[in-house]
Amino acid sequence: MKITWYGQSAFRIEHGKAVILIDPFLSDVPWWTGGWEKPAQGVTHVLLTHGHNDHVGDALKILKKTGAQLVANFEICMWLVGQGHDGSRINPGNTGGTVDCGGFTTTFVRADHSSSFNTGDGKNVYLGNPLGLVLHFPDGESVYHMGDTDIFSDMALINELHQPKVGIVPIGDRFTMGGAVAALACRRYFNFETVLPCHYASFPMLDQSAEKFVEGMQGGDTRVLTPKPGEVVTL
Repeated sequence: MKITWYGQSAFRIEHGKAVILIDPFLSDVPWWTGGWEKPAQGVTHVLLTHGHNDHVGDALKILKKTGAQLVANFEICMWLVGQGHDGSRINPGNTGGTVDCGGFTTTFVRADHSSSFNTGDGKNVYLGNPLGLVLHFPDGESVYHMGDTDIFSDMALINELHQPKVGIVPIGDRFTMGGAVAALACRRYFNFETVLPCHYASFPMLDQSAEKFVEGMQGGDTRVLTPKPGEVVTL
């Protein structure tokens, strides 16, 4: 499995024949200057955790260019169809549901956050509940992208049901849990083999380093990876 972080919550996951982009916020950002075209090469699926602009990002452009399948909650799927995405290329779900994506499954799980899209004219479009995403692959590999969330005790149930091996965890504080709390969530509720922190060091309001998270994870068996935007890690 290859995982590339592009800053904020944007990840590319390559495993088997699946090439997955999650929350592809890639254009006009200072931390990643490579645009959306290269990360979108060969993409088969675009997954969205929720509707905020810094997560929907370049999804529509990527979907139109690649013909990839959109996997998200029902409201996001239908809204993007209304914006021009092919309605035959959606795979909607909601909290607790699992969808077959062809080559892997995605289970939608709880996230404590909000979800809307700012249209730039003072309006916010409601886009359903925020979600975390658990990906299961046929060879037993599994990835849990938490989306934007705080810690919650039902994370223990997510671990019991799915036992994810790789965790993608927001740590930037203010809009999600901070690094110390994120580390507590990982150590108390999960048995991750590997974790990658995200949703930090992007905007000035967020924590600018993963130091608190890395410190909080010390002493455990979980490997913590903090790649630079655009750096590929192989698991």
